[in-house]
Amino acid sequence: MSALPSPPDTLSAEARAYLAAIVPMEAAGAIDLAQTRPITAQIQAMVGAEQRKAYAVTVADDIVAGVPVRRIAPASGSADRSRVLLNLHGGGFATDSGSLTENIPVAALAGLDVIAVLYRFAPEHPFPAAVDDALAVYRTLLAAHDPRDIGVYGTSAGAVIAPQLMMRLKAEGMPLPGVLGVFSGEPDLAGTADSLRIFATAAEARILTDAKWAYVGGADPLDPLLSPIRGDLSGFPPTLCLSSGRDVLLSGTVNLARALTDAGVPTELVVYDALPHAFWSSMLAPESDDAFRRMSSFLTKHLGRR
Repeated sequence: MSALPSPPDTLSAEARAYLAAIVPMEAAGAIDLAQTRPITAQIQAMVGAEQRKAYAVTVADDIVAGVPVRRIAPASGSADRSRVLLNLHGGGFATDSGSLTENIPVAALAGLDVIAVLYRFAPEHPFPAAVDDALAVYRTLLAAHDPRDIGVYGTSAGAVIAPQLMMRLKAEGMPLPGVLGVFSGEPDLAGTADSLRIFATAAEARILTDAKWAYVGGADPLDPLLSPIRGDLSGFPPTLCLSSGRDVLLSGTVNLARALTDAGVPTELVVYDALPHAFWSSMLAPESDDAFRRMSSFLTKHLGRR
Protein backbone atom coordinates (compact mmCIF):
# COMPACT_ATOMS: atom_id res chain seq x y z
CA MET A 1 0.00 0.00 0.00
CA SER A 2 1.44 3.38 -1.00
CA ALA A 3 1.19 6.32 1.38
CA LEU A 4 -2.24 7.90 1.37
CA PRO A 5 -2.60 11.65 0.90
CA SER A 6 -3.35 13.90 3.84
CA PRO A 7 -7.06 14.01 4.69
CA PRO A 8 -9.04 17.03 3.47
CA ASP A 9 -9.57 20.05 5.69
CA THR A 10 -13.30 19.43 5.52
CA LEU A 11 -12.95 16.64 8.08
CA SER A 12 -13.52 17.52 11.70
CA ALA A 13 -10.54 18.08 13.96
CA GLU A 14 -11.49 14.90 15.81
CA ALA A 15 -11.50 12.86 12.62
CA ARG A 16 -8.13 14.25 11.48
CA ALA A 17 -6.63 13.43 14.87
CA TYR A 18 -8.04 9.90 14.67
CA LEU A 19 -6.50 9.39 11.23
CA ALA A 20 -3.16 10.78 12.37
CA ALA A 21 -3.07 8.29 15.25
CA ILE A 22 -3.52 5.25 13.02
CA VAL A 23 -0.29 3.31 12.60
CA PRO A 24 -0.32 1.03 9.53
CA MET A 25 0.41 -2.57 10.37
CA GLU A 26 3.55 -3.53 8.47
CA ALA A 27 4.41 -6.93 9.94
CA ALA A 28 2.34 -9.46 11.78
CA GLY A 29 2.08 -13.14 12.41
CA ALA A 30 -1.08 -15.00 13.23
CA ILE A 31 -3.53 -13.15 15.45
CA ASP A 32 -3.54 -14.39 19.05
CA LEU A 33 -7.27 -14.42 19.76
CA ALA A 34 -6.68 -15.16 23.43
CA GLN A 35 -5.14 -11.68 23.65
CA THR A 36 -7.20 -9.92 20.99
CA ARG A 37 -10.64 -10.76 22.32
CA PRO A 38 -10.13 -9.22 25.78
CA ILE A 39 -8.57 -6.13 24.18
CA THR A 40 -11.54 -5.59 21.86
CA ALA A 41 -13.87 -6.06 24.83
CA GLN A 42 -11.97 -3.34 26.70
CA ILE A 43 -12.25 -1.00 23.71
CA GLN A 44 -15.98 -1.67 23.54
CA ALA A 45 -16.32 -0.77 27.21
CA MET A 46 -14.17 2.38 26.93
CA VAL A 47 -15.69 3.82 23.75
CA GLY A 48 -19.15 2.73 24.84
CA ALA A 49 -18.76 4.61 28.12
CA GLU A 50 -17.85 7.77 26.20
CA GLN A 51 -20.84 7.32 23.89
CA ARG A 52 -23.18 7.02 26.85
CA LYS A 53 -22.24 10.53 27.92
CA ALA A 54 -24.04 11.77 24.80
CA TYR A 55 -26.59 8.99 24.26
CA ALA A 56 -28.78 7.92 27.20
CA VAL A 57 -29.36 4.16 27.07
CA THR A 58 -29.58 1.11 29.26
CA VAL A 59 -27.56 -2.01 28.54
CA ALA A 60 -28.36 -5.52 29.72
CA ASP A 61 -27.11 -9.00 28.91
CA ASP A 62 -29.71 -11.64 28.10
CA ILE A 63 -30.28 -15.00 26.42
CA VAL A 64 -32.67 -15.35 23.47
CA ALA A 65 -33.33 -18.78 21.95
CA GLY A 66 -30.23 -20.05 23.68
CA VAL A 67 -28.09 -17.31 22.11
CA PRO A 68 -26.40 -14.64 24.26
CA VAL A 69 -27.45 -11.13 23.32
CA ARG A 70 -26.98 -7.60 24.51
CA ARG A 71 -30.10 -5.45 24.87
CA ILE A 72 -29.54 -1.73 24.35
CA ALA A 73 -32.57 0.45 24.97
CA PRO A 74 -33.34 4.17 25.23
CA ALA A 75 -33.05 5.20 28.88
CA SER A 76 -36.55 6.68 28.71
CA GLY A 77 -37.95 3.47 27.24
CA SER A 78 -38.71 2.47 23.66
CA ALA A 79 -40.92 4.91 21.76
CA ASP A 80 -42.68 1.98 20.09
CA ARG A 81 -42.58 -1.50 21.59
CA SER A 82 -43.99 -3.05 18.41
CA ARG A 83 -40.77 -2.27 16.51
CA VAL A 84 -37.33 -3.65 17.24
CA LEU A 85 -33.83 -3.65 15.75
CA LEU A 86 -31.52 -6.67 15.52
CA ASN A 87 -27.79 -5.99 15.24
CA LEU A 88 -24.97 -8.23 14.04
CA HIS A 89 -21.75 -6.68 15.26
CA GLY A 90 -18.35 -6.46 13.62
CA GLY A 91 -15.04 -7.98 14.62
CA GLY A 92 -13.65 -10.08 11.81
CA PHE A 93 -16.02 -12.96 12.68
CA ALA A 94 -13.72 -13.64 15.64
CA THR A 95 -14.12 -10.82 18.19
CA ASP A 96 -16.75 -8.40 19.46
CA SER A 97 -15.86 -5.05 17.95
CA GLY A 98 -19.26 -3.43 18.01
CA SER A 99 -22.00 -4.89 20.18
CA LEU A 100 -21.94 -1.67 22.23
CA THR A 101 -20.43 1.00 20.02
CA GLU A 102 -22.55 0.22 16.95
CA ASN A 103 -25.75 0.26 18.97
CA ILE A 104 -25.68 2.80 21.78
CA PRO A 105 -26.22 5.79 19.44
CA VAL A 106 -28.71 3.90 17.23
CA ALA A 107 -30.90 2.85 20.15
CA ALA A 108 -30.98 6.41 21.51
CA LEU A 109 -31.55 8.12 18.15
CA ALA A 110 -34.10 5.61 16.87
CA GLY A 111 -35.89 5.46 20.20
CA LEU A 112 -36.09 1.68 19.84
CA ASP A 113 -34.75 -1.41 21.55
CA VAL A 114 -31.71 -2.96 19.87
CA ILE A 115 -30.82 -6.61 20.34
CA ALA A 116 -27.17 -7.28 19.53
CA VAL A 117 -26.59 -10.96 18.74
CA LEU A 118 -23.41 -12.24 20.39
CA TYR A 119 -22.98 -14.94 17.77
CA ARG A 120 -20.41 -17.72 17.96
CA PHE A 121 -16.97 -16.89 16.67
CA ALA A 122 -14.70 -18.39 14.05
CA PRO A 123 -12.40 -20.24 13.82
CA GLU A 124 -13.97 -22.38 16.57
CA HIS A 125 -17.39 -22.02 14.95
CA PRO A 126 -17.18 -21.35 11.19
CA PHE A 127 -20.09 -20.70 8.84
CA PRO A 128 -23.02 -21.20 9.28
CA ALA A 129 -22.79 -20.90 13.09
CA ALA A 130 -23.13 -17.10 13.20
CA VAL A 131 -26.04 -17.15 10.75
CA ASP A 132 -27.67 -19.95 12.75
CA ASP A 133 -27.46 -17.81 15.89
CA ALA A 134 -28.87 -14.76 14.11
CA LEU A 135 -31.68 -16.87 12.67
CA ALA A 136 -32.57 -18.29 16.09
CA VAL A 137 -32.92 -14.79 17.56
CA TYR A 138 -34.84 -13.57 14.50
CA ARG A 139 -37.30 -16.49 14.80
CA THR A 140 -37.98 -15.49 18.39
CA LEU A 141 -38.60 -11.88 17.39
CA LEU A 142 -41.04 -13.08 14.73
CA ALA A 143 -43.16 -14.67 17.43
CA ALA A 144 -43.80 -11.24 18.93
CA HIS A 145 -43.41 -8.85 15.98
CA ASP A 146 -44.67 -8.40 12.46
CA PRO A 147 -41.59 -8.99 10.24
CA ARG A 148 -42.08 -5.51 8.80
CA ASP A 149 -41.52 -4.15 12.32
CA ILE A 150 -38.10 -5.80 12.63
CA GLY A 151 -34.95 -4.14 11.30
CA VAL A 152 -31.64 -5.93 10.79
CA TYR A 153 -28.29 -4.19 10.48
CA GLY A 154 -24.60 -4.88 10.92
CA THR A 155 -21.13 -3.46 10.51
CA SER A 156 -18.08 -5.15 8.93
CA ALA A 157 -18.38 -8.88 9.72
CA GLY A 158 -21.95 -8.13 10.75
CA ALA A 159 -22.52 -6.49 7.37
CA VAL A 160 -21.49 -9.81 5.82
CA ILE A 161 -23.68 -11.91 8.11
CA ALA A 162 -26.77 -9.69 7.72
CA PRO A 163 -27.16 -10.26 3.94
CA GLN A 164 -26.34 -13.93 4.52
CA LEU A 165 -29.25 -14.02 6.95
CA MET A 166 -31.52 -12.55 4.26
CA MET A 167 -30.50 -15.30 1.85
CA ARG A 168 -31.10 -17.93 4.54
CA LEU A 169 -34.58 -16.53 5.22
CA LYS A 170 -35.36 -16.67 1.51
CA ALA A 171 -34.06 -20.24 1.26
CA GLU A 172 -36.26 -21.34 4.17
CA GLY A 173 -39.33 -19.46 2.94
CA MET A 174 -39.42 -17.21 5.99
CA PRO A 175 -40.55 -13.56 5.94
CA LEU A 176 -37.78 -11.01 5.61
CA PRO A 177 -37.52 -7.99 7.91
CA GLY A 178 -38.79 -4.54 7.06
CA VAL A 179 -35.40 -2.92 6.56
CA LEU A 180 -31.72 -3.85 6.24
CA GLY A 181 -28.55 -1.93 7.06
CA VAL A 182 -25.25 -3.07 5.50
CA PHE A 183 -22.54 -0.90 6.97
CA SER A 184 -19.18 -1.68 5.33
CA GLY A 185 -19.52 -5.29 4.27
CA GLU A 186 -18.43 -7.77 1.62
CA PRO A 187 -21.11 -9.71 -0.29
CA ASP A 188 -18.65 -11.92 -2.20
CA LEU A 189 -16.40 -14.12 -0.06
CA ALA A 190 -15.00 -15.85 -3.12
CA GLY A 191 -13.21 -12.75 -4.39
CA THR A 192 -10.82 -10.06 -3.17
CA ALA A 193 -12.13 -6.51 -3.09
CA ASP A 194 -10.10 -3.90 -4.98
CA SER A 195 -10.38 -1.54 -2.01
CA LEU A 196 -8.62 -4.15 0.13
CA ARG A 197 -5.71 -4.10 -2.31
CA ILE A 198 -5.57 -0.31 -2.19
CA PHE A 199 -6.05 0.56 1.48
CA ALA A 200 -4.59 -2.36 3.44
CA THR A 201 -0.94 -3.06 4.05
CA ALA A 202 0.25 -6.55 3.15
CA ALA A 203 0.04 -7.55 6.82
CA GLU A 204 -3.48 -6.16 7.22
CA ALA A 205 -4.65 -7.83 4.01
CA ARG A 206 -3.26 -11.15 5.19
CA ILE A 207 -5.03 -10.86 8.55
CA LEU A 208 -8.34 -9.96 6.93
CA THR A 209 -8.02 -12.73 4.37
CA ASP A 210 -7.16 -15.27 7.07
CA ALA A 211 -10.19 -14.14 9.08
CA LYS A 212 -12.43 -14.60 6.05
CA TRP A 213 -11.25 -18.12 5.34
CA ALA A 214 -11.49 -19.06 9.01
CA TYR A 215 -15.14 -18.03 8.85
CA VAL A 216 -15.79 -19.81 5.54
CA GLY A 217 -14.32 -23.02 6.92
CA GLY A 218 -15.16 -25.95 4.68
CA ALA A 219 -18.10 -24.26 2.96
CA ASP A 220 -18.18 -23.25 -0.70
CA PRO A 221 -17.56 -19.49 -0.98
CA LEU A 222 -19.42 -19.50 -4.33
CA ASP A 223 -22.61 -20.54 -2.54
CA PRO A 224 -25.03 -17.56 -2.46
CA LEU A 225 -25.73 -18.38 1.18
CA LEU A 226 -22.12 -17.32 1.80
CA SER A 227 -21.75 -14.81 -1.06
CA PRO A 228 -25.21 -13.28 -1.52
CA ILE A 229 -24.22 -11.16 -4.50
CA ARG A 230 -23.83 -14.41 -6.45
CA GLY A 231 -27.50 -15.22 -5.91
CA ASP A 232 -30.95 -13.72 -6.36
CA LEU A 233 -31.24 -10.53 -4.32
CA SER A 234 -34.83 -9.79 -5.30
CA GLY A 235 -37.16 -9.46 -2.35
CA PHE A 236 -34.53 -7.99 -0.05
CA PRO A 237 -35.97 -5.25 2.17
CA PRO A 238 -35.07 -1.59 1.60
CA THR A 239 -31.34 -1.40 2.30
CA LEU A 240 -28.92 1.29 3.40
CA CYS A 241 -25.34 0.58 2.28
CA LEU A 242 -22.85 2.77 4.13
CA SER A 243 -19.08 2.94 3.78
CA SER A 244 -16.20 5.40 3.55
CA GLY A 245 -13.58 6.55 1.08
CA ARG A 246 -10.59 4.73 2.63
CA ASP A 247 -12.49 1.64 3.68
CA VAL A 248 -10.95 -1.75 2.87
CA LEU A 249 -14.51 -2.99 2.21
CA LEU A 250 -15.65 -0.02 0.15
CA SER A 251 -15.71 -2.07 -3.06
CA GLY A 252 -17.93 -4.75 -1.60
CA THR A 253 -20.37 -2.26 -0.14
CA VAL A 254 -20.69 -0.36 -3.41
CA ASN A 255 -20.98 -3.58 -5.43
CA LEU A 256 -23.80 -4.78 -3.20
CA ALA A 257 -25.64 -1.46 -3.50
CA ARG A 258 -25.47 -1.67 -7.29
CA ALA A 259 -26.60 -5.31 -7.34
CA LEU A 260 -29.52 -4.57 -5.02
CA THR A 261 -30.61 -1.70 -7.24
CA ASP A 262 -30.40 -3.98 -10.27
CA ALA A 263 -32.62 -6.47 -8.40
CA GLY A 264 -35.26 -3.79 -7.84
CA VAL A 265 -34.54 -3.31 -4.13
CA PRO A 266 -34.93 0.26 -2.81
CA THR A 267 -31.33 1.03 -1.92
CA GLU A 268 -29.45 4.04 -0.60
CA LEU A 269 -25.65 4.28 -0.73
CA VAL A 270 -23.73 6.68 1.54
CA VAL A 271 -19.93 6.98 1.33
CA TYR A 272 -18.06 9.23 3.75
CA ASP A 273 -15.02 11.05 2.42
CA ALA A 274 -11.50 10.06 3.49
CA LEU A 275 -12.41 7.92 6.50
CA PRO A 276 -11.28 4.32 7.25
CA HIS A 277 -13.15 1.08 7.69
CA ALA A 278 -16.13 1.14 10.08
CA PHE A 279 -14.96 4.45 11.58
CA TRP A 280 -18.28 5.02 13.38
CA SER A 281 -17.76 2.03 15.66
CA SER A 282 -14.56 3.38 17.24
CA MET A 283 -14.12 7.05 16.32
CA LEU A 284 -15.72 9.69 18.55
CA ALA A 285 -16.25 12.52 16.07
CA PRO A 286 -19.02 14.52 14.36
CA GLU A 287 -18.74 12.25 11.31
CA SER A 288 -19.61 9.24 13.48
CA ASP A 289 -22.57 11.08 14.97
CA ASP A 290 -23.73 11.91 11.45
CA ALA A 291 -23.41 8.29 10.36
CA PHE A 292 -25.49 7.12 13.31
CA ARG A 293 -28.16 9.73 12.51
CA ARG A 294 -28.35 8.46 8.93
CA MET A 295 -28.50 4.84 10.05
CA SER A 296 -31.24 5.52 12.58
CA SER A 297 -33.25 7.67 10.19
CA PHE A 298 -33.21 5.06 7.41
CA LEU A 299 -34.04 2.18 9.73
CA THR A 300 -36.97 3.91 11.40
CA LYS A 301 -38.27 5.33 8.11
CA HIS A 302 -38.72 1.89 6.59
CA LEU A 303 -39.81 -0.06 9.67
CA GLY A 304 -43.49 -0.91 9.74
CA ARG A 305 -44.21 -0.02 6.12
CA ARG A 306 -47.50 -1.62 5.16
